[in-house]
Amino acid sequence: MDLLPAIDLRGGRCVRLLRGEFDAETVYGDDPVAVAEGFEAAGARWIHVVDLDAARTGEAANLGAVAAICRAVSCRVEAGGGVRSVEAADALLDAGVERVVVGTAAVERPALVEELCRRHPGKVAVGLDARGREVAVRGWTRGGGADLVSLARSFDSSGVAALVVTEIGRDGTMDGPDLEQLGAVLGATSLAVVASGGVGRLDDLRALAALRVAGRSLAGAIVGRAVYEGRFTVAEALEVVGAS
Repeated sequence: MDLLPAIDLRGGRCVRLLRGEFDAETVYGDDPVAVAEGFEAAGARWIHVVDLDAARTGEAANLGAVAAICRAVSCRVEAGGGVRSVEAADALLDAGVERVVVGTAAVERPALVEELCRRHPGKVAVGLDARGREVAVRGWTRGGGADLVSLARSFDSSGVAALVVTEIGRDGTMDGPDLEQLGAVLGATSLAVVASGGVGRLDDLRALAALRVAGRSLAGAIVGRAVYEGRFTVAEALEVVGAS
């Protein structure tokens, strides 16, 4: 299972939101490049980057910061937030991103996902952000009305490289991941599934690494606040997932 330490960008700074609420923000630094370099120095092979401003407005406010991260590190960068057009995806890939994550557009315009997969094979992931089984859109500010498991299943033949599944109610809480939700998605699709939301202890990573449904396991886990607040280090987390 891959470990993807996260950098959430808002106004060019590294922040974390609590349950996706923009008025519940904690700022962890003004230099996202330095944070990315620290993750790479600790051994990370992937970094997960989200442009929170773009997720809310659709405007790529932090594209320069994403490009700077990609120039500074040699590990692979997965980035999302506001990817609602071919042009937005192309801009991130041109900036050096290895894989773009499409969220709102995947719910509202699934044909865009198929088009992006044709243009960029292996470089498109779908972000499914849910409160329970209801998928949310527009930076988690609105319910999309779609069922998480049904939507996950619908992308099986689209060419998508991975599904990034976030339980909004756990995100930033460090209260543990929603294993039941993740298991339901694993059982519904043949695609790689990356877990996000709730990791607060190394035991949470062990539980994610041990999750098996119909012989399938998670492809990766995203960690954020727990690292920034010193619950564990990236190096310690990598030891756990590497031993799984």
